[in-house]
Amino acid sequence: MSKLLGIFISLFSFMSYSQTPDQIVQQQLEAYNLRDIDAFMEVFHAEIELWTLGENAPSKEGWEIVKSAYLELFEKSPALNSKVLNRTVIGNKVIDYECISGRNGAEDVIYLVMIYEVKDGKIWKAWALRE
Repeated sequence: MSKLLGIFISLFSFMSYSQTPDQIVQQQLEAYNLRDIDAFMEVFHAEIELWTLGENAPSKEGWEIVKSAYLELFEKSPALNSKVLNRTVIGNKVIDYECISGRNGAEDVIYLVMIYEVKDGKIWKAWALRE
């Protein structure tokens, strides 16, 4: 039985690492739009860091802190939606130009650039550049 469990764990690990960086970021985007916190957090590295481009320290750091922040956002944003207007992939980095609506119940549309860095099959760092 333990041998079968080992094979399953190895297969699962291979499957999660076999996704390309843009597939991982797309999975995150789809979960974001569904406001599905479990699926959303599934693609984040345990050591996730969220940055605002140009700042000297991350705005959020660590899986639990990021989960808490997005859980609150999802609860306050029933019409939350992000649309990718342009995506570029360079190695393990994915650069999205996004249009976000419904954030915190607001009618305003937000345009931003997100840069995601993928490590070990998970989003490890993300930088935001807001318009």
